[in-house]
Amino acid sequence: MPAASNPPSSAALRIAIIGGGIAGVNLALGLQARNLPFTLYERASGFREIGAGIGFSPNSERAMGILNPDVLATFKRVANPNNEDYFRWANGYETDEIFFSLHLGKDGFQGARRSDILEEWARLIPDDKVVFGREVDHIDDNDDEGLTIKFKDGTTADADVVIGCDGIRSRIRQLVLPPKDPQSKVPNPAAIPHYSSKFCFRALVPMDAAFSALGPDRALKRVMYNGPSAHIVSYPVGNNSVLNVLVVLSDPLPWPDAYKHTARGSRSEAVASFADWQPSSRKIVDLLPEQMDKWAIFDMYEHPAPTYVRERVCVAGDAAHAMGPHLGAGGGMGIEDALALSAVLERVEEAVARGGAATSKKEAVERALRAYEEVRYERTQKIVRLTREAVDLMEWKDPEASRDADGFGSAITEMFHYIWNYDVEAMVDEAVRSFDRGKAA
Repeated sequence: MPAASNPPSSAALRIAIIGGGIAGVNLALGLQARNLPFTLYERASGFREIGAGIGFSPNSERAMGILNPDVLATFKRVANPNNEDYFRWANGYETDEIFFSLHLGKDGFQGARRSDILEEWARLIPDDKVVFGREVDHIDDNDDEGLTIKFKDGTTADADVVIGCDGIRSRIRQLVLPPKDPQSKVPNPAAIPHYSSKFCFRALVPMDAAFSALGPDRALKRVMYNGPSAHIVSYPVGNNSVLNVLVVLSDPLPWPDAYKHTARGSRSEAVASFADWQPSSRKIVDLLPEQMDKWAIFDMYEHPAPTYVRERVCVAGDAAHAMGPHLGAGGGMGIEDALALSAVLERVEEAVARGGAATSKKEAVERALRAYEEVRYERTQKIVRLTREAVDLMEWKDPEASRDADGFGSAITEMFHYIWNYDVEAMVDEAVRSFDRGKAA
């Protein structure tokens, strides 16, 4: 892993990142590019990313390039080349025919195996910037002396700012959003994820098997198969060596364990659910392994976090605004968060260095986190809502609207374009202006 290029200034912040997933690693790389010192704490014994494939849309790539050019270059090196620059939708239940296509832009929305891209990004972080095996218990506020993070193993760490990138079951979100009744042990509903009444099967299928079942025309394209109460997404990753498959099913029953993402499942369960669907959909389901986990899709739609910030502690990525995978936006929102946070924390360092005793780290950090929330809250909350609306459209909640090519195409295009056509440069500028306005206030 590379060493930091320059020593930090004497006014350096002590920045603690909690969680080593996509958001946490990208935040670390954004801070590294700005020569801001940080330590990343991850509760696992190494970097790990759950799931199979992931795609990053054009807004995400623009954010990567501003965050840290090495982030974008690494992604482009690992990403699967598009065999065509379209996302296609098929009526998977009635006709098997493609009924709408959306242009992605040149080499747009490329995909990769989650483990591949996280591993390559993590290689860019120096070893001495990461501490594994640390799970946060609580955080003490020592006023002008900063924060003390207390971990469950009894160890501690000092910081001026703590950023929770610790995923959908975020401990930091629980600290930002404590129980409404201080005497109660019942968590704040906005501090915990809630089951979206959807679960999925995920798999990486060898491409030779996908070719045999589907033929190259379908196997090498990004295709979604829509139908009543379910949908399937497939696209190639691993330099076209494997087909990433996501099979999503609606589920009227409560998830069996609200504290676990997974439950035991089987291909036969999926096969039964798609028994009346058209051949391509059934063939994809037949490619799943016989025994596998099914993954609950939790999100923050029903009980959104009213804030992402509590003084000098904040949340980002899924810890702030967990959403389903249906618009492919979750990872990208974490990268945009990382960019906004990197920009305002760089401003903190500059303000403290310029202002001396007149500008305390505490005041500047709190101002920076408020500026971060100001530019991120509305957009991310809207995308949580759009993701729920999108899956209703894909799964024929209104069958007539979902099967109308013009209506479906117009609605889904508007959703994707809201995500993709975002001015990340303007977001950074507004975050900095918000930080500066906060000083005047």
